[in-house]
Amino acid sequence: MASPILSLRNLYKAFPGVQALAGVSLDLYPGEVHALVGENGAGKSTLIKIAAGVHVPDAGEILFEGRPVRLEGPRHAAALGIAVIHQEPYLFPTLSVLENLFAGFQPRRGPLGLVDWRTMARRAERVFEELGISLPLDLPAGDLSAAQQQLLQIARALLQDAKVLIMDEPTSSLSQREVQTLFEIVRRLRSRGVGILYISHRLEEVFVLADRVTVLRDGQWVGTYPIAAVTPETLIARMVGRELTQLFPHTPHPPGDVLLRVHHLSRRGLFEGISFEIRAGEIVGMAGLIGAGRSEVAQAIFGILPADAGFIEVNGRRMIPRAPWEAMDAGIFYIPEDRHRQGIVAPLSVRSNLTLAILRRLTRFGLVDERAERGLAQAYRERLRIRIADLEQPVGTLSGGNQQKVVVARGLAIQPRVLILDEPTRGIDVGTKAEIHRLMDELAAQGMGILMISSELPEILGMSDRILVMRAGRLMGELWRDEATQERVMAMAMGLVSGNRHDEIGIRRELA
Repeated sequence: MASPILSLRNLYKAFPGVQALAGVSLDLYPGEVHALVGENGAGKSTLIKIAAGVHVPDAGEILFEGRPVRLEGPRHAAALGIAVIHQEPYLFPTLSVLENLFAGFQPRRGPLGLVDWRTMARRAERVFEELGISLPLDLPAGDLSAAQQQLLQIARALLQDAKVLIMDEPTSSLSQREVQTLFEIVRRLRSRGVGILYISHRLEEVFVLADRVTVLRDGQWVGTYPIAAVTPETLIARMVGRELTQLFPHTPHPPGDVLLRVHHLSRRGLFEGISFEIRAGEIVGMAGLIGAGRSEVAQAIFGILPADAGFIEVNGRRMIPRAPWEAMDAGIFYIPEDRHRQGIVAPLSVRSNLTLAILRRLTRFGLVDERAERGLAQAYRERLRIRIADLEQPVGTLSGGNQQKVVVARGLAIQPRVLILDEPTRGIDVGTKAEIHRLMDELAAQGMGILMISSELPEILGMSDRILVMRAGRLMGELWRDEATQERVMAMAMGLVSGNRHDEIGIRRELA
């Protein structure tokens, strides 16, 4: 067997108040896809930052191609051949694709050291051909889709002769079709001898791609296993340290009164003629490929993108929310898919983030009642099991799963009747996913109506009473829980099945 291209031996790393890694080891071989899994806070991010030269370990050893190395920074790691494909692409959005590909290592020519644009274009086309992709070289990187930005990062890594590729949640913002394209490229890279360290919370991807998998828990190495030697259930148990009896704990029960009725809602260029209803005690899933218009519909209901036509009805009152506060006053709250940009205020404390939406309620004579604020924040901290050292801890220092819990807690604090969850478990570990799902089930049992947008079909199928399927800004139809399958949902999302069942189930009536 070949020698490891990268070895991380007995690594330790501590931050103030946190032992992030304690004796973690991992070997990555050429031509191997090695998955790294664990809950948020397990130490995955710290480990890959050490491998990329961002952090220096407190103890332990790094070997590259069999030789001990002390990485002096990301540039040193890149010079050796270690590249990272980040979950959020690190690109210069106003520079062209070509300029991003060669940023920091542009070839020069002539005595004046002029940039050799012709060589750059030739090398770029060559690597695009090798990857089987096509990107306009003169297009600003900010105009690329999420999938294209991921491919641009991979092409950049190959141009720097990467021997190790670290991929951190590379599919979190991709459609199913884009994921398959990425998988083909990963397999192509593996066949040419690149060692790939693949980090993902989506276990189905791990079992499709990985040759081996390493599990971390609480900063410690649990084990490394051939993928054929584990099942999703055993892997989850090793990740969380306990058996997860049910990942999708939703118990359907008869729905109550209509809480939200959406009638022919449209916004030019984004979606058209959207009609559906949500009843008390229901979880309604909204499926569709990325770009289908699901988030835009949710944002129109919440007043972020006010509709051009149509209206919603809440508690018998017709309205077109023009701002989020109007929707909140009506009993609707929206939790966005991008918690980093739209959900949290990273520098503020957990306490402040939790109570942002209800400051009016906590304010008397122009001053916030801090005692009441802390009491409410502590109550939601306990209810959602938010793992923090203190309520004053900046929310930006929390793991992704705990950040998501803070955003959910903020929504619950306004005591909504209708909760809209946009990709509620994206980028969080299986243990926290189960907790979010359990909370959703409890809220539905208490009579709340929930609209859940998700790109993960197992989540849609496992948690929904009814499933709405969108494509290209239109509602293709609806499926009941007992008739929905992955194949039927995908066929509707791709336009292979036409027709809209809403007329059969009562949405056909015009609202007087």
